[in-house]
Amino acid sequence: MDLGAGRRGVDMGPSALRLARLTQTLRALGHKITDLGNVEVPVAEVLEPKNGLYYADAIAETCRQAYQKLKTLPADVFPLALGGDHSVSMGTVAGVAQTGRTGVLWIDAHADLNTPATSPSGNIHGMPLAHLLGHGDPRLLDIWGGGQVIRPEDVIFLGIRDLDADERYFIREHQLKVYTMKEIDRRGLAQVAEEALERLKHVERLHVSFDVDALDPNIAPGVGTPVPGGLTYREAHLLMELLADSEMVTSLDLVEVNPILDIKNQTAQIMVEMAASLLGKAIL
Repeated sequence: MDLGAGRRGVDMGPSALRLARLTQTLRALGHKITDLGNVEVPVAEVLEPKNGLYYADAIAETCRQAYQKLKTLPADVFPLALGGDHSVSMGTVAGVAQTGRTGVLWIDAHADLNTPATSPSGNIHGMPLAHLLGHGDPRLLDIWGGGQVIRPEDVIFLGIRDLDADERYFIREHQLKVYTMKEIDRRGLAQVAEEALERLKHVERLHVSFDVDALDPNIAPGVGTPVPGGLTYREAHLLMELLADSEMVTSLDLVEVNPILDIKNQTAQIMVEMAASLLGKAIL
């Protein structure tokens, strides 16, 4: 889906990840993979933005389909969702959260905590986490039947480096834990990651929502909202390896890969490598 983004093309992200041999890579690690295919999404050209919020009805319906599909999966299945813009996480996180108290590690350059009332752009991919916390447009909250999906104390941000003023207020108001790139630079990725996992050890399940723009655009150019100064290649791999060592992660989003803006599919290939590290690929 690219209905929530400001630039077109991210709807081809799942195809790019498949072409980068995601399935084959994970099967080589011993995993049994079942590809459930794509959720049907209307193209923007046949839609009219309504009520001042771009494509809200179509995004809500698309996310509702993902939510319905994921919430019916057996608890021992590891769902791996391919985006698409980050608004898909309203469906994926809500779906996996039906099986128990779920923590979310939001790996992203942005916090995605805007609501329709605060968003500078009106693009819904900057709003999914606010809605999952129970704040925003009723059409989007109705994806899962309204209310809060996850608790503020069960959310941790990592890699943040671009916030709007209202998002800063939201973070302070709800006492959300944010590890910015400044914190990672100052303390080191390993210490930050270990502390983040310690803060989430109380949850029953842990969902990782990985937006590719968390990575520095020098290594991952195929993104619509690049922000300089992101995670390096090795920092990102170390993070995935530490998450794998923790054995806490139960589901994963890979989002915001935009092949139109990429170079020879290298961004999708890097994200496949990240998924492999999270799911068991090790040096020794």
